[in-house]
Amino acid sequence: MEVITINWLELLVGLFIGAILAMLLTRMYFIKGLDEKSKKLDESRKKTEEEALELIGEAVKTGEDKKRELLLLAKEEVHKTRLELERDVREKRQEISRERARLEQKEEQLDRRTQSLEDRSRNNDDREEQLNEREEEIQMLDARKTAELERIAGLTISDARELVLEDAEREYRHDMAVLYRRIEEESKTKADDRAKEIVVSSIQRYASDYVSDASVSVVVLPNEEMKGRIIGREGRNIRTIEQLTGVDLIIDDTPEAVIISCFDPIRREVARIAIEKLVQDGRIHPSRIEEMIDKAQAEVKNSIVEAGEQAVFETGVIGLPQEIINTLGRLRYRTSYGQNVLQHSIEVCLLTGMMAAELDLDVDAAKRAGLLHDIGKAVDFEMEGSHVELGVELAKRYKLDPITINGIESHHGDKEPNTLISSLVGAADAISAARPGARRDNVENYIRRIERLEEIANSMEGVENSYAVQAGREIRVIVMPDKMSEEEMPLRAHEISKQIEQELSYPGQIKVNLIRESRVVDYAK
Repeated sequence: MEVITINWLELLVGLFIGAILAMLLTRMYFIKGLDEKSKKLDESRKKTEEEALELIGEAVKTGEDKKRELLLLAKEEVHKTRLELERDVREKRQEISRERARLEQKEEQLDRRTQSLEDRSRNNDDREEQLNEREEEIQMLDARKTAELERIAGLTISDARELVLEDAEREYRHDMAVLYRRIEEESKTKADDRAKEIVVSSIQRYASDYVSDASVSVVVLPNEEMKGRIIGREGRNIRTIEQLTGVDLIIDDTPEAVIISCFDPIRREVARIAIEKLVQDGRIHPSRIEEMIDKAQAEVKNSIVEAGEQAVFETGVIGLPQEIINTLGRLRYRTSYGQNVLQHSIEVCLLTGMMAAELDLDVDAAKRAGLLHDIGKAVDFEMEGSHVELGVELAKRYKLDPITINGIESHHGDKEPNTLISSLVGAADAISAARPGARRDNVENYIRRIERLEEIANSMEGVENSYAVQAGREIRVIVMPDKMSEEEMPLRAHEISKQIEQELSYPGQIKVNLIRESRVVDYAK
């Protein structure tokens, strides 16, 4: 059996040569494929170029056709426009010709009228000359007649006129004096009745309730433990509140209550709101107190603006600067003898407007002056001067009208009123302040005035005793009948009244009532 031997070298060489031949054949086939594709691409490009040339030719042809159509349309439009313009020009020329003819006709008419007026003017001049000549003749005749009459009567015209006037004056002087006196008395009576009617009508038409304000506020606490938390450790909380608000906190034996005392009502209100918020929140320490006081100040500021705008809306006063409205709102927290000043200003405004309407005066100006008459009280805690001076300064700063300024400066008699509206403001202010229950005095001042009233009456000779009644509006004086006669009583009552006027200040009037009686006593045994 033969043994087959393999020559590995020849086998490797054969494989290598076979691989090379395979690669050559593959490349030949690839090159041949590329050549065929290249030929196809050339044919496709040629075909595409031929189609593009055909499309370009068709587009050029179509563009030429469109161009010719557009040119024709443009020529037609130009032709139409030219025809329309020529027609408009012809119409304008015809209209101008007609207008020119009318103007020429009017000029001819004006020429004829001018000529006619000139003729009339010449005729009038001739007539005027004739009238002047006749007037001179009449004056000469009158002078001759007057001279002849003066010669016959022996008096000149001026002497005769004086004699006639003297006789008429002597004859009618008494009658005129009587008539003048009667008219004056009737006018005074009617004026008094009319004034009373206007005031009473205005009071009846407007009446408001009063709530007496004080200089202290009370904050109700949920329990007694809250007092200690408000005071704080070593009093730090209460010191912080008093320093930041400027009020005095009174924490005493009053159950479940803290009293806030301050003459500035705005500070007192800020402290009240802040303490109420702190009590509701429960966290009371210096930083929280500062935060709540800031919130309370913002809340009070907003309420001031709202109060001013509400007052303006309620009274119907328009045209006030916003700064004046904001200042007016501060009066919500201002009191005068326990009367709320903003409510008082609204009442004075409405009363002044009612009385001005009855007298046919400017109602808007009257209401504006009445509303702002106490505007100075909004800043008298912060600035030096009386509320009248401060109010006038505010009004001038914001350029308010002279009627309002005079109403402010004259409503307490500091200056004379120069308008009827200013007088009405003073009257309305007195009506609002003197209404029963509107204002209250301090108790000590009230007692001091009552005691002084009785002292004045008791100091008179012949007085046995005296009693002040009706809250000091009347003093009843009991006289000794053996030391004071009936004839002396009116004089003594007048003396007491004068002394009261000189020594006391009081609202309204005080009635002095003297009582004298004789008693006879006997005993049956």
